[in-house]
Amino acid sequence: MFWDLLVPVDEQVYGDAPIPETCPDYSLTPFRHQPKPPAASALILGRPREYHPDTLLPILKPIWFAAFQPCGSRLVALLPEWVPAYEADHRRLDADLRESLLSVSARTLDRLLAPLRVSLHRRGGTRPGNLLRQSIPIRGEWTEEGPGWLELDTVALCGGSLDDRHLWMLDGVDIRTDWTGQRALENRGQYCTLTQLKDMEASLPFPLLGVDSDNGGEFINHHVVAWTNQRPKPILFTRSRPYKKNDNAHVEQRNWTHVRQQFGYERYDNPPVAELINALCKGALGQMQNHFLPTCKLAKKVRRDGRTTRVYGPAQTPLARVLAAPQVSEEKKAELKRLHTQINPFQLSRDIERQKKEIEAIRLFQA
Repeated sequence: MFWDLLVPVDEQVYGDAPIPETCPDYSLTPFRHQPKPPAASALILGRPREYHPDTLLPILKPIWFAAFQPCGSRLVALLPEWVPAYEADHRRLDADLRESLLSVSARTLDRLLAPLRVSLHRRGGTRPGNLLRQSIPIRGEWTEEGPGWLELDTVALCGGSLDDRHLWMLDGVDIRTDWTGQRALENRGQYCTLTQLKDMEASLPFPLLGVDSDNGGEFINHHVVAWTNQRPKPILFTRSRPYKKNDNAHVEQRNWTHVRQQFGYERYDNPPVAELINALCKGALGQMQNHFLPTCKLAKKVRRDGRTTRVYGPAQTPLARVLAAPQVSEEKKAELKRLHTQINPFQLSRDIERQKKEIEAIRLFQA
């Protein structure tokens, strides 16, 4: 019976607390409160921490900012070369601290530097060019091997007002090595664009074999077509599909990392600024981007269970890829190696900031 479960109050266990006078003679034993067992101490799983953020961040911050805020994978690849440069430019590091910097993982670096990251938005200003469009083939997948194949694009330095009275940036990247070049244009006229294309070609450490652009009129014109065809070995000229920005994904990415991160979204409408920007891009800025900033390249795509996974190769600098390319002459490789031993990334960073301040002063000057 249910009442058989009831027991007298004095037979129940109340611990050290006295039995209250108002307590009834019987209570329900099955629902009697039982004291909770003491909580077990939390078990911390995982590998113990091998670094201290307060110790690493003061060293990582100047390297990260001088390298234009790379992701963790690229930062891991550049640290073996940048840490000795930091010691030569700033101060010597303890052996334990140096070992921690060189052994930290890419994901740990991303977590440490996450509060410092700043996100910006892109803007575009491409207008379609109808001239000669049908005679220029549309580029499909890149199947060519070796360096010498450039994607081209222009970026408006308009400050949000596209009125063609501002400067433009010509941006180019080699598909196989990630070697880049940027040039300022006073306008997107055919002559001005072609002049800077010739200058960019002369600065490449390898022969130019082909170019691929969007459908803008600065590229789709008789001047550029003649430049690619009227030579002993013509250059292959292709274009992307109209209104398909992802066809030029390589150079679109550099529009952000190599143009917007350096020159922002401000308006540049003072013509003398173009010469200063070109001096910066041919000098300190170009050397920093091609000699000391590693990039990750897609190695393959793996399709499994309806999902496509992208597998990237190890991060390398454009210089390392150029030196490993058999198509580049030994004389040019020796020249690049000599130049690399003569430059320091932190000195380049200071030169970049100094020249950018001069550019900003001229940009704001109104005659």
